[in-house]
Amino acid sequence: MLQKKTVDDLQVKGKRVLVRCDFNVPLQDGVITDENRITAALPTIQKLIKEGAKVILCSHMGKPKGEPKPELSLAPVAKRLSELLGQDVVFAKDDTVVGENAKKAVAEMKDGDVVLLENTRYRKEETKNEENFSKELASLADVFVNDAFGSSHRAHCSTVGVTEFVEESAVGYLMEKEIAFLGNAVNNPVRPFVAILGGSKVSDKINVINNLLEKVDTLIIGGGMAYTFAVAKGGHVGESLLELDKVDYAREMIAKAEEKGVNLLLPVDTVVTKEFKNDTEFKTVPTGEIPDGWMGLDIGEKTRELFANAIKNAKTVVWNGPMGVFEFENFANGTKAVAEAMAAIDATTIIGGGDSAAAVNQLGYGSKMTHISTGGGASLEFLEGKELPGVAAVDDK
Repeated sequence: MLQKKTVDDLQVKGKRVLVRCDFNVPLQDGVITDENRITAALPTIQKLIKEGAKVILCSHMGKPKGEPKPELSLAPVAKRLSELLGQDVVFAKDDTVVGENAKKAVAEMKDGDVVLLENTRYRKEETKNEENFSKELASLADVFVNDAFGSSHRAHCSTVGVTEFVEESAVGYLMEKEIAFLGNAVNNPVRPFVAILGGSKVSDKINVINNLLEKVDTLIIGGGMAYTFAVAKGGHVGESLLELDKVDYAREMIAKAEEKGVNLLLPVDTVVTKEFKNDTEFKTVPTGEIPDGWMGLDIGEKTRELFANAIKNAKTVVWNGPMGVFEFENFANGTKAVAEAMAAIDATTIIGGGDSAAAVNQLGYGSKMTHISTGGGASLEFLEGKELPGVAAVDDK
């Protein structure tokens, strides 16, 4: 397993520690509507405060495209963090991120103090990983801790560049947990190992399917991408989502599953409708026999049962991507059935970020899962077997 330095390996008393967090939270009129990512960062921050570090936090929010956008300022995050930590978090308001306010705030820090820098993406250098901005960030700190798993598949100044200019670097508790769960699940699973892939496009998950077929006992495919597989098997899918240029690839994957002895489960029936909305007439038909003018929006009852039975016997389950249009109540039953089946078993259950994480939390099954990943794109790249730049850049033990 990845042996990276963690916060537990650091001596931080009196040192300035720059922590890259993922505070990319949704805001509505300056109010944070979902603070999961903030609470997820607390254990690392609290540990550093307790050990007498000078804690300097940084994060991006949204896509300001390298210029200051007041509506994407991290000011509301500083306010909420102060409340959650029960101590003042100084917000260093600088459009250049590392400016007079930041330098002054850091210079005045006592052990255990916390400062939050402005949105790192206010600087165009950030996403290009340019050395000048990495050096500026590093100039504020002695030690760097990366706790932003959701941003670690990108080589940016605040995730990768900065590691070259500090004394030492480590991963935070959140990163450590993500690496442990996602990494172990894929590379060293307790079997039977079942992976469930949904979501709309095969193209997003090409490498994931390919990698997982090397590792799993059962691969379940639902959601919009199942229709491309249905066509690969000679079926008709009406107006459903279809990636014609991926049909050959789906055929290859069906053949690969057979060759590897992997149980590949595809939907056998589908809930179809004529219009993409919740309040509309719908019916269930066999998956490869969707009539013209109709589109599939969820997996049918027989498929729900088929998938739930496969999950029942698993010891490790990884799920990425919903089974249907779960935002519409009438077409959320497939996603619900998978969440229910996972919640009911005694196994390691891992939700790979993005829409599946939202669905599981919305349906109220979040607390029943072993681990819900905070990174959509990052989790996918992990499941592809890729090394993430933000993880690779941190010092080894």
